[in-house]
Amino acid sequence: MRLVHLSDLHLGFRQFARQTSAGGNQREADVAATCARAIGQVITLAPEVVLVGGDVFHSVRPPNSAIVDAFQQFGRLRAALPDALIVMIAGNHDVPRASDAGCILQLFAELGVHVVYRGPERIDDPQRDLSVMAVPYATPGTAPETPVFTADANRRFNVLLVHDEVRGVVPEAAQPGDRLYTPIDPVSFEDAPWDYIGLGHYHVYRPINVTHAATGRRIPTYYSGSLDYTSTNPWSDVREETLRNGAAPGEGKGFIEHDLATGAHRFHAVTVSRRLLDLPRIDAANLLAPELDARIAATVADAGDAITDAIVRLVVTNVSRHVLRTLDYAPLRELRRRAMHFQLDARRPESADAAGGASAPGRRITLRDRLAERLRDRPLAPGLDRDRLVELGLTYLTRAEEQVAAALPVAEG
Repeated sequence: MRLVHLSDLHLGFRQFARQTSAGGNQREADVAATCARAIGQVITLAPEVVLVGGDVFHSVRPPNSAIVDAFQQFGRLRAALPDALIVMIAGNHDVPRASDAGCILQLFAELGVHVVYRGPERIDDPQRDLSVMAVPYATPGTAPETPVFTADANRRFNVLLVHDEVRGVVPEAAQPGDRLYTPIDPVSFEDAPWDYIGLGHYHVYRPINVTHAATGRRIPTYYSGSLDYTSTNPWSDVREETLRNGAAPGEGKGFIEHDLATGAHRFHAVTVSRRLLDLPRIDAANLLAPELDARIAATVADAGDAITDAIVRLVVTNVSRHVLRTLDYAPLRELRRRAMHFQLDARRPESADAAGGASAPGRRITLRDRLAERLRDRPLAPGLDRDRLVELGLTYLTRAEEQVAAALPVAEG
């Protein structure tokens, strides 16, 4: 029995100033088109079960355009797969903060979609000998700290669908919008003999190591990832997809197909509507403004037409404030006109000499030095690897610095 697991559609996501010919936000239209493409692929696969892992919309009160898009797409899915079991749970972007407020996802119940948003609910499907335990996102204070997930012993197949953050998955340096309050310990999944666990919230396709405690059997547990680049920092998604899944930059989005009977598993990539292009980094150490201008021009020329209508980032490291102020911004303004969005991510030089020690004469102590020193002095529980702790700490600091820098505008002269 085949199921499809998709999540984090984020319909209604708006970003940047570019508009469509009809006056709507271009990124909202991009995300809607990507979703439509994914639904078309799901229809072609014709699974018996479709799991939607939450964050259908980007906000609790989405724009009318997003509501119309979503209703059309799920109506199309239901019409093409009239006998499929479709289960949809609410994510943190879908759940109202007020307990007496309605949830927009109720709309899809009119299409015959099982919508779960108030709390955990078991959906029994005798025809398929299947039980789906659906667990929507719960606002802080409304759910137990240690959730209990139970399977139905009377059914052959048991599936768990959850929208939450699993401990150790979302990078510690992630921005606040990408993190939830209390991550779930994966041990919480190990008591029941699940045949599949589908997760929503994390935007990158990723397996989670979960083993059934009683039998030692591996439980297939996966984040399907988002359908498009709707994270606070999309470049973090690109990096994770490349490092973890070997995906080419900007080609790591999609959904999962899984056979409960055979265990056959496949990730289906979805072509996103807007290309993301991360240009090769430039090290501006010892470069004057005219030299950096030339390097930027050469990098842009090498990219050619790939820049046109793309979301583009150029990271320039070790650039002084003086050089940044005296750059020739006319070519950059032209680049912004060509691209759908262009970000010059300029990063100040490291104040520390990487070759020296923290106590080198005349050398100012950096934040990295202080962090490394604190982690080396911190008491640790027996068995923990101090070198690994320091390495992770510095890695997370680097990610945090990159994400903060990515969010900062670069002043144009």
